[in-house]
Formats: sequence, structure tokens, C-alpha cells
Amino acid sequence: MPLISFEGLDQSGKQTQAELLVEALAAKGHDVHFLSFPDYNTAIGAEIARALQGQHDYAPDALQLLYIANRYERRPQVEGWLADGGVVVCDRYLASSVAYGEAQGLDSDWLVTVQRLLPQPSLTLLLDIPPDASLQRKQRDRDRYERDLALLGRVRASYLRQAAAPEWVRVDGSRAKDVVTADVLNAVRSRLALL
Repeated sequence: MPLISFEGLDQSGKQTQAELLVEALAAKGHDVHFLSFPDYNTAIGAEIARALQGQHDYAPDALQLLYIANRYERRPQVEGWLADGGVVVCDRYLASSVAYGEAQGLDSDWLVTVQRLLPQPSLTLLLDIPPDASLQRKQRDRDRYERDLALLGRVRASYLRQAAAPEWVRVDGSRAKDVVTADVLNAVRSRLALL
């Protein structure tokens, strides 16, 4: 069964839309599982949280390797769900490391290669918003990446480049939630015939 990934800048609506999709898939009788990355409930995830709050300072390559290792921590579980016929929905997945790593000068091919043994998405939905919209939607308690508008501009550029791939769908995330939801459900219906 498929793995569906939601990507985009912070505050683009990824978690909200992923949860709404999970509800829609469950209502159709699918065995559906939801993961959000980074997963702060693991040892590596806890270290990522400390880094994002400025407690540890990692070079961009080391930090992306932590993000990727965090996904590998969940790999057996994801593979099991997929093997059992389940649908997996992720709030952030492989493309996040490519986007944020590339925005910090890392080689995108290397970031793709390091993640090649992880289950690959059947469909990636990019909820596209401009960096200033991210800032407007959340003005307090932003981590170091969320505060860097120039970085977020480069991240968005990477996402848009990646979204040219056939297994991607770009959705304008700046519109009303129900309009975005309709586009998400239509994409899943047309691409994967799950709804």
C-alpha cells in the first residue's frame, strides 16, 4: 500500500491536512497510520529537539544525518505497516532533508542517496506557502530555522524544484483550509484511487 508524504514550510498546514487525510482514509476503511518527523519520542528525535532549541550546534550535514537517522528509527514499523496493507501518512519525510540540506549548501544527490533504503513515498503533497506567510501564521516560539526567512526562501525553492517530479503534487497552501483539503483529497483520489 502507499506511503503519502506532506511537505512544505512550517505553518503551511501539513499536520492539519495530514490528519484530515488520515480521517478520510479511515472512513473509507483503510488501515491508516500517521507519523510526524522529526519524531521527538525517540533518542535521536530528542537530540534533534535540543539542537533546534540551540542547546547543541551541529554542522548542516551532521544535523541532516540526525533527521535521516530519525526516519531510519521508524523504518521497521513503516515497512511492517505497508507490508500488512496499511496506508502510511507522514507529516514531513524524505524531501525535508533534501530541501533544508540543499538550502544550507549540502549536495541534494547525497541527501537522496543516504535515504534510498527508506520506504519511498508513492505521493508527496507540497503545501506551498511563501516564507512571509509562515512567519505571519506563527510569530512566537519559532525555532532557529523558522526565524530565518532567507533560509526558508531557499527551502521553498528546493521544494518547488523537487515538486517537478511526477510523484509530487503542489497545492497552494495559502488558501482557506477547506479549499486546500479538497485539493489534497482530489490528488489522493486521482493519483492513488484510495478515496
